Amino acid sequence: MELKKALTDKKKDIVALWIERTLDSYISPGFFKKATDPFANPVGSSITTGLTRLFDALLEGSGGEGYAGPLDQVVRIRAVQEFTPAQAIAPFLELKWVIRQIFSSDKATKPLIASLDHLDCEIDRIALAAFDVYSGCREQVYQNRVDELKSGRSIITGSICPSALLKQERKKVEQQRGN
Repeated sequence: MELKKALTDKKKDIVALWIERTLDSYISPGFFKKATDPFANPVGSSITTGLTRLFDALLEGSGGEGYAGPLDQVVRIRAVQEFTPAQAIAPFLELKWVIRQIFSSDKATKPLIASLDHLDCEIDRIALAAFDVYSGCREQVYQNRVDELKSGRSIITGSICPSALLKQERKKVEQQRGN
């Protein structure tokens, strides 16, 4: 059996396990797995759609440009959540493990495990591209925070302006000295 045909035949199982493992990385994975409405569950819906599209792009051999949209869809969500960079990118590298698990459970695909080197390299490229997307998203989040502080909108949203915070701290110190 050819590797591409095996991946195509096992696509449903591979993607399902990949999505399940990715959603398991969240604090409340049960909700993300059960709720199918994209408005009630935008995280689960985006991850499901993004990983499915990414696997399709991998099968098509789309390369970097074919991966950009699905990667952005998944990584953008993970970049604004409480994930470390390693945790945010881990699901892409786990695809290697998922494929091996699915292939090892079938006699017809088990011999193909030895021929996954090229696919592993492509998955590594996907993970590196995901890290680039993650870094760009985090940079954008930090720039938005800086812009908010500069514009004074942070006062409207309930955050304390750094200079006002400094004034409060000075008053406290002065009051403690005066007592």
